[in-house]
Amino acid sequence: MPALCFYFQVHQPFRLRRYRRQSVGYDHQYFDEAKNRAIFSKVAEKCYLPANRLLLDLIRHHEGRFRVAFSLSGTVIEQMLLYGPEVLASFQELAATGSVEFLGETFYHSLSALHDPVEFFDQVELHRQAVQKYFNQSPRVFRNTELIYNDEIGRQVAALGFQAVCAEGADDILGWRTPHFITEHPHENLKILTKSYRLADDIAFRFSNRGWPEWPLTAEKYAGWIHHLNGAGELVNLFMDYETFGEHQWEDTGIFQFMRRLPTEILKHPDNCFVTPSEAVERLPSHGPLSFSRLVSWADLERDVTAWLGNSMQNKAFQAVHEMGPEIRSRNNPELLETWRRLLTSDHLYYMCTKWFSDGDVHTYFSPYKSPYEAFLTFMNVITDIKLHIIPVVASPPKIF
Repeated sequence: MPALCFYFQVHQPFRLRRYRRQSVGYDHQYFDEAKNRAIFSKVAEKCYLPANRLLLDLIRHHEGRFRVAFSLSGTVIEQMLLYGPEVLASFQELAATGSVEFLGETFYHSLSALHDPVEFFDQVELHRQAVQKYFNQSPRVFRNTELIYNDEIGRQVAALGFQAVCAEGADDILGWRTPHFITEHPHENLKILTKSYRLADDIAFRFSNRGWPEWPLTAEKYAGWIHHLNGAGELVNLFMDYETFGEHQWEDTGIFQFMRRLPTEILKHPDNCFVTPSEAVERLPSHGPLSFSRLVSWADLERDVTAWLGNSMQNKAFQAVHEMGPEIRSRNNPELLETWRRLLTSDHLYYMCTKWFSDGDVHTYFSPYKSPYEAFLTFMNVITDIKLHIIPVVASPPKIF
C-alpha cells in the first residue's frame, strides 16, 4: 500500500505600502507594517494556531504514526517573531514531537535560483541556519519557491548537499510515469519527490466546490482513493499551502473535521503509513532518472513560471531588482541588504500577473492591489528610490573635517 507524505508550505511576504511616485526621494519607508501585522494575525487565528493544535492532537493520538513536513519561509518566521511568537512556539511544539520534518528553501521565498546563484546559495544557507536555530533540525530535503524546478536547479540543490528535492508532478515531464514513485536527477545524486497534484488539489482547491462531482469529500472516500493505488504506486506526495486549512478552505467547509478523520481512515489498513520526505527517501527505492527539461512550478494550469514572469511588467521588475544585487551585496549595510532581499520575494511579481479566467481568480484573491498595474508601479517606485537616493548615500565616502 502507498505511503502518504504530507508537506505544507507556510509563507507570508512583507507587503509594500502604496508607495507613490511623489514619495520618491522623500519617504524611504516601503513596507506596510499595519497590513502585514493584520494579515498575519488573521491567518494565524484562522489557520496556523488551530491547524497546529489539530496536527499535534493527531500525532499524539496516533502515537507518532501520523507524520507531516513543513517548509516555513524565512519571512514568515520573521513575522512570527514580530507579530505572533505564540505561533512560532506552536511550530516548535510540533518539531519536538519527532514526527514533523522541516524542509529547506530560500529564506526570502525568492526566484534567485533562476538568475543569481550567489544569492540563491546565500538564502538557502540563511534558511538552513534559521531552521537549525528555531526547530533544531538541519534540512535534508529541499523545496524551492513555489516548487520551481528544472535540471539546472537540481544541480544547484545537489551541490548544496540536499538528499532530495520536491517537485511538481507535471504530466508532460512524467510522460508514461505516475507521480507515485521516487525518481532521481539524471546526473546528480539527488532524489526527486513529485507531487500527486490531482489528489493534493482535491483537498487544496476542490474541497468546498459544490459543483465538483465528488463533493462532499469525506475522509472515508479519500482514503478509498489512496487504497486503490495499491500496486500502482509506493508514495502519494500531498504538497499544499498550509493556509488550505481555515483560510482558503474555511472552517465551516468541514476541512478541519476532514483532516481530523483522515489519519484514522488511512491507518485502518495495516500496510499504510505516513512518512516525512526524508523518511520516504530512506525507505523507498528510486525508479530511475527523471529529467525536468523545462522550468516547472505548482502554479496555474500551465505549471510553469508565467505566474511570476509571464508579462513585460514582471520581467522588467525582475530585471530591475536583480541588477542591483552585486552593488547592494558589496556594501556593508545589513539594513539595505534586508530591504533588497524582501523585494526579491516572489509575491511582488505574482501581484503583477495579468492572467485571467480560472487562474486570474486565484491571482486576484492573493493580491493586496486593485490591479496588476498598481502592483507594478508601486514596486518600481520603490526600486527607483533605492537606486537614486539610498544606494548613492550608502556609497558616498565619509566627510573629513
